[in-house]
Amino acid sequence: MRKIFSIVSTLLLLLLSGCANQKDTELATISINTDSEYVTTFKELHLGIVFDFDFKLNNADKNWVDLWVESYKDGQLESKSLIALSYGLSPKKLEEGNIGLGIINADDTSLAFLYGPSVKTTPQKIDKSQSVASISGWEYAIGDETVKLELNETYLLGVYRESKGNSIRTYDLQDENEVKKMIDDDHLVYLLKLKITEK
Repeated sequence: MRKIFSIVSTLLLLLLSGCANQKDTELATISINTDSEYVTTFKELHLGIVFDFDFKLNNADKNWVDLWVESYKDGQLESKSLIALSYGLSPKKLEEGNIGLGIINADDTSLAFLYGPSVKTTPQKIDKSQSVASISGWEYAIGDETVKLELNETYLLGVYRESKGNSIRTYDLQDENEVKKMIDDDHLVYLLKLKITEK
């Protein structure tokens, strides 16, 4: 009986340490953070929109994070990095906190900024020329679950868009062909993207 207990205990310890090691070796995770202080502040002050995420990066001392917004107008790429934020090689091995994009709506202009744990860009003027006949919308491109991120992969995190007319349709933002169709169909499209590289 003692031998069986000893074997079972050893197997359990190996299994648990294997799970812990697997979790430690994850590069990074990201998840939507719709209840953050940033989101609440933007809503209460009617500032505009914010795409906010919980972000965790292991081996932050060896990796580089690029966060940027691509801009498309009437199906054409206007800017591969309308606004961009790059940071990395942290003195800490683990970086975690908020990461995202904020768009501040003023009377005749809009300002956008990107932010990450302990870093941010200054707000920059962006083109949001919504006409009376068009409809605008924004949505997260990842689901409600925590997403595990891979090295050297580009991830679409969120989309802001303005229609060409008085209707707007939905697209599967995890399908590359659907995203291309959305870019062709809409007047203005902003894509929030993220990529992690090793330095």
